[in-house]
Formats: sequence, C-alpha cells, structure tokens
Amino acid sequence: MLIILVVVVIVGATAAIDLARMPIYEASIKILIGQKSQATDNLAGEVAGLQDLALTMTEAVNSRPIAEATIQKLDLQMSPAHLLKNLSAEQIETTQFIQVQYRDSQPERAQLIANTIGEVFLDKISKVSPSANNITPVVWERAVVPNDPVSPNLGRDRLLAVVLGLMVGVGLAFLLEYLDDNWRSPEEVEQVAGVPTLGVIPEFAVSKHQEARNRKRKGD
Repeated sequence: MLIILVVVVIVGATAAIDLARMPIYEASIKILIGQKSQATDNLAGEVAGLQDLALTMTEAVNSRPIAEATIQKLDLQMSPAHLLKNLSAEQIETTQFIQVQYRDSQPERAQLIANTIGEVFLDKISKVSPSANNITPVVWERAVVPNDPVSPNLGRDRLLAVVLGLMVGVGLAFLLEYLDDNWRSPEEVEQVAGVPTLGVIPEFAVSKHQEARNRKRKGD
C-alpha cells in the first residue's frame, strides 16, 4: 500500500505540473544543398564536397543575420537572441540535407517562422554568392502546422513518474521495515531471545461498547 501510495502521489504531482506548463510546438523544414548539373568525372568527390558545404551552411542558418532578417520580414516583437534560443539547425548525417526546427507556444506561428527562416536563408545565400560553384540550396520540405506539442511530453513524463515512484516507494518500504523493531512471529522471538517460546497470547479487538463497560466496572 505504501508503494502504491507513493506512485500515485508522484504521478499525480507530475501530471499537475505538466498540465500547468505551457505547451510548446515544433515546426521543421528541410533544406537541400544542391548544385547545378555539370559534366564531371568525379561525382563522388562533388557529393562529399556538398556534404561538407552543408555543414557550413548549417551554421549560417543558425546565425544572428538570419534571425534579424526573419524578425524584420515578419515584424516579430522579439529579439534575435530569443528567436535563436528556439531555433535549431543540424545537418542530417552523411547527406546534403539541413534540418531546421523552430519551437513556439503557437503552432501556426512555429510553422510561419520556420518557413520564413528557409526563405530568408535562400535569399541571403543568393546575395552573398549568386554563382559560386553553381550551388543551389532549396527548401526541399516546407513546414506544416504541428498537431501535437513536443513539450510537455505527457506519456514520457508519466512513465518516468511511475518508475521513480516505484523506486522511492520500494526504498521507503525497505527503510521502514529496517527501522521497525516489532516482533512479528514466535520464531523471530526465539531467534532474538535465544530461548524457546512457551506460549502465545493472541491479539483481539475490544469494541468501544465493551471498553466503556470495562471502564465503568473499574470505576465501581
């Protein structure tokens, strides 16, 4: 019962905290770093070069100029630092794709900002180097409105709460058992006292009515 009580309390507290937290939604886009077709005998070398370039461009996506341009284009009431805090960009391993994710408390705004970041990034790249090596980054996959929040994760949090509750409950039960110095059986009495048990007085309950009568008799 103690273990169950601890689990229920911890799961309930976790659920209450999750419900009180503001849900956060995440929208994402994929940017492909490509190159205009050229006659070449070293296709593998070009692909490797584009993968290396994608890593550099990943850093460009997650930069202050992109944040400032996005804020200006959408007329957002936030600082570049706040936008960058909720923005993440990473190269999908061994590919020419860049995964860009933006988190916001409003799913529609998360989608809008993620798509705008892609547009701003392409515009910046075209202005910096419009023809160098015929690099052609494109938004391969645009963001959609996210349906479910990424935080808080109710299922994960409750599962962790159950595991934590079981650990705490079992530990507390063992601790109370260790601290309990009551004798629970005649065998335990013999083991502690070192002498045989001659008799056992059974425990019995006395009703309140009988207890009152006994007190009255004592008083008489």
